[in-house]
Amino acid sequence: MQPFTQLTSRVVILPVDNIDTDQIIPARFLKTTEKTGLGRSLFSEWRYNADGSPKPDFALNRPEARGAQVLLAGDNFGCGSSREHAPWALADFGFRAVISTSFADIFRNNALKNGFLPVVVSPEVHQRLLDLAADPSAKVTIDLASQNVHLPDGATASFPIDGFSKTCLLEGVDQLGYLLLHELQIDGYERTHPARVDTLTL
Repeated sequence: MQPFTQLTSRVVILPVDNIDTDQIIPARFLKTTEKTGLGRSLFSEWRYNADGSPKPDFALNRPEARGAQVLLAGDNFGCGSSREHAPWALADFGFRAVISTSFADIFRNNALKNGFLPVVVSPEVHQRLLDLAADPSAKVTIDLASQNVHLPDGATASFPIDGFSKTCLLEGVDQLGYLLLHELQIDGYERTHPARVDTLTL
């Protein structure tokens, strides 16, 4: 995974509350176990007409969305089913973080395990961001090390994240990758401790 340290980006605004994972990536696209290619189906029901043509007024289809890496969503983002494809699709589209006032727990955990950062801010900061990001050229900076979001007007807001997830994101590793970073220490421990009792042969 690519390390997440500091990100400066324009913002795509999608201020809808209770966006569930079926809206993020509809069930018919879940047949794949590949993380790539899902970006084209992100928000498919909202993003395309029945004939497959893009809806020009949808947030992700507007010219200013091109290259933006931060999504500004409504409250309770990622509710619904537990599909891991939701953060996969967001990341494959090009987003690296989503800002909201709250996230569904399973979505948040899936996102963090896949190098995608869910940023929780207060309703006041969220509204301020909505107002500022109405300017398509406005940018935010997310600094993971300090756990701060720097708003386009220069204001700063902190956000929470657990220490383990923060370390994995900064290092650019998943849970297994984190364990492998300590492979020498694990091997050393195994060499200096007696073999475990094999309960299968008792």
